[in-house]
Amino acid sequence: MSCVHARRARRHAADSVHSGGWPVTAAPPRLRVVEFTAMGLIDRLSDALGVYVTAMGYPRSAIRQRAPLWREHTRRPGWRGVGALDERNSLVGLGYGYIGARGQWWHEEVRRGLLSTDPRGLHWLADYFELTELHVLPRAQGAGLGEQLLRALLDGCDRRSVLLSTPELDPTHPARAWRLYRRLGFVDVLREHRFVGDARPFAVLGRSLPLPAPPPGWMAGAAGPPYDELGGPDPANRG
Repeated sequence: MSCVHARRARRHAADSVHSGGWPVTAAPPRLRVVEFTAMGLIDRLSDALGVYVTAMGYPRSAIRQRAPLWREHTRRPGWRGVGALDERNSLVGLGYGYIGARGQWWHEEVRRGLLSTDPRGLHWLADYFELTELHVLPRAQGAGLGEQLLRALLDGCDRRSVLLSTPELDPTHPARAWRLYRRLGFVDVLREHRFVGDARPFAVLGRSLPLPAPPPGWMAGAAGPPYDELGGPDPANRG
């Protein structure tokens, strides 16, 4: 089985003509979250990678380096993606992932790390969705958009758990991502891991699915509920 959405189709496809996906919600105000089809993300790949390098503080040269990998990711089983668009239809945030499996580079790297530190954690790799990318431009941060993208991405996912990696916590300058993941109940799977080709330490975090329901009043002031029903199924989003 793959991650599929469990929502009724009710919105019009015209609302998503510029995003390559289906509208999910209109919150925070003046922003709307949409589901990306694989082709929709590829059509806006330059914009998406621009969000990625800006949010991560990477040089623009990383766009060309990462583009082939992101294209390949869209062909993996269970791929799904979401994006956040502003009033000018500019991409300000995005997230995507797919079903993790043996033979994938990230999976094998995490497995290597667990085998060398605590093999008891290998159970995390049995049935999981890999949250590969989740990024919000600095100008759109601080309004709950990261959580909204994450919830939209994982809504209806039929995996047992979700795993992700993020640069290690800097206690003096804690990243917003750490506060988000801890607030949603992500726990340590692997800490201080060095992925091949990257000297920085990373943490691998995970939690069981589904996510807990958001508290009452979450995203107050948004035009609609935290996430709305999709306009229809995404035929590319099947494993």
